[in-house]
Amino acid sequence: MNTKTLDPKLYRPNVGLALFSDAGYVFVGRRINGRGAFQWQLPQGGIDEGEAAADAALRELEEEIGVSGKLVEILEETTDWLNYEFPAEVKRRLPGPYIGQRQKWFALRFKGSDSDIRLDKHTPEFDAWRWARLSEIPGLIVPFKRPVYSEVAKRFAHWATED
Repeated sequence: MNTKTLDPKLYRPNVGLALFSDAGYVFVGRRINGRGAFQWQLPQGGIDEGEAAADAALRELEEEIGVSGKLVEILEETTDWLNYEFPAEVKRRLPGPYIGQRQKWFALRFKGSDSDIRLDKHTPEFDAWRWARLSEIPGLIVPFKRPVYSEVAKRFAHWATED
């Protein structure tokens, strides 16, 4: 996570979603067509121009895992932006001017059942999912996102179950 003063125009505005079960575990999905280790992550996606971050969070939840906003309660939103930069090999594959992403993170409580999670409802981004302890999430993510995920795990720990 980058803490120096950053030019926000260089970072794509994005939301990240920590979806908690009633038992206090968090949804984690395995990236489809991922390469190498560390292919698990929490849902995340871009904020469209003029879109509020909370609206983007609910839209991305529907698009990535098929869960309607009616099935969640927003528990918390980070007050600041968490940033990461793309490694050179990732940047080469991405269109646009961005050197990384700046993210607003949301803790959400899932009020549905496991059968309400539909990875195939839209263009799939994940090929598998599971409930996990929030503290294990940083170890599952690609290394360049790990500092942000560690910060999210720290900030949202009060919503999590650690057994």
